[in-house]
Amino acid sequence: MAIPPRILKETQRLAQEPVVGIYAEPSENNHRHFYVKIAGPEGTTYEGGMFHAELYLPDEYPMVPPKVLFRTKIFHPNIDKLGRICLDILKDKWSPALQIRSVLLSIQALLSAPNLDDPLDQEIADFWKKDPEGAVKKAREWTIQYANQ
Repeated sequence: MAIPPRILKETQRLAQEPVVGIYAEPSENNHRHFYVKIAGPEGTTYEGGMFHAELYLPDEYPMVPPKVLFRTKIFHPNIDKLGRICLDILKDKWSPALQIRSVLLSIQALLSAPNLDDPLDQEIADFWKKDPEGAVKKAREWTIQYANQ
């Protein structure tokens, strides 16, 4: 099966112009499936962690957003226990002008700045609001426990 030109172009760009802290490898068996690693951004509670995720491009891509799931357990208000991510560009703010690269950069930015006002895990968001130091400590512990490569 031929790889659609847009997906081929994006895959080549990811390989030729890597983003610092983001690694995306297409699956050998499926050009719409990517194995992703995102390094916890410097200066954040996730620093030093390596978070594994999977990105899948639906048949309707780029008219619909990619599906992205975290495979590494993470203590974050916008990522639930199943690894789903609450990010506007993966839902109602998607535009066909966006690319895999912009999605991954947005997820990396979300690690730097959790959005407590639009949580996917309300319990974690409430804890973060009530006890920011405790939440950061717990996120740090989970990063060390689950995201050490």
